[in-house]
Amino acid sequence: MQVFADDGARIEAYVDAREREHAVVLIHGFPFTCALWEGHVRALAATHCTIRLDLRGAGKSSAPEGPYLMERHAADVAALLDALGVERAALVAHSMGGYVALAFARMFTERVTGLALISSRLRADTSEEAVARWTLAERSEREGSIEPIVETYLPKLFSTQTLQQRPGVVEIAYAIARRNGPQGAAATLRGTALRASSEDIAEDLDVPMLMVAGAGDRIVAPDEAGAIVAKFPQGQLTVCETSGHLPMLEEPELVAGALRAFLASV
Repeated sequence: MQVFADDGARIEAYVDAREREHAVVLIHGFPFTCALWEGHVRALAATHCTIRLDLRGAGKSSAPEGPYLMERHAADVAALLDALGVERAALVAHSMGGYVALAFARMFTERVTGLALISSRLRADTSEEAVARWTLAERSEREGSIEPIVETYLPKLFSTQTLQQRPGVVEIAYAIARRNGPQGAAATLRGTALRASSEDIAEDLDVPMLMVAGAGDRIVAPDEAGAIVAKFPQGQLTVCETSGHLPMLEEPELVAGALRAFLASV
């Protein structure tokens, strides 16, 4: 289905429907699309109305002028829920998608029944990280290609074990990332660099919270993930021992089980 935001952006979404009062929204990270969740839909749709969307600038959604602030993405999620008649939902979000989910939780706290973050964090970018995102956005636009972003991001996202033993998983991730265009990806990079910290809202979000971390994650280390969990009143941590930054692809069975248990507690 398609939903149009208040600024005219077209958001592409996919819904596996059950009772609307038991809904879960799957929010992909960067530089991916909602195809990142394809291996998990069947398991989650058995009990919940499962909603996936391509964030603006990604996949089949439109790519209007940016930057795309996390609050703008969060408003898009709210518009999608409104169109579906869903009042409240659990949020499952990967990496940058976690920043979107946290912005949603700040703006629409009463609509959140639970929060699962996969390889994500609460803090804002450092100044060096922000500059690197802006520089990469400019390069991608200048070259008119997603490849600079793919080449910069993807090699860092896998554990050593995945790189050595599971080349098919690596190929899937590269194929998903290459479904995106440079304009939307650049606008997403700039919006991500501008995000605020979400550390202040953690202790006030008193709903079931799950953090899924990869033991081999070179971006969000397990120690950081554990510290994040401690900030939430109902936080729990699952560590995927052979995963990097993409545990939903690297250890899908473990992640699916953790998500099912999380949703059962919501």
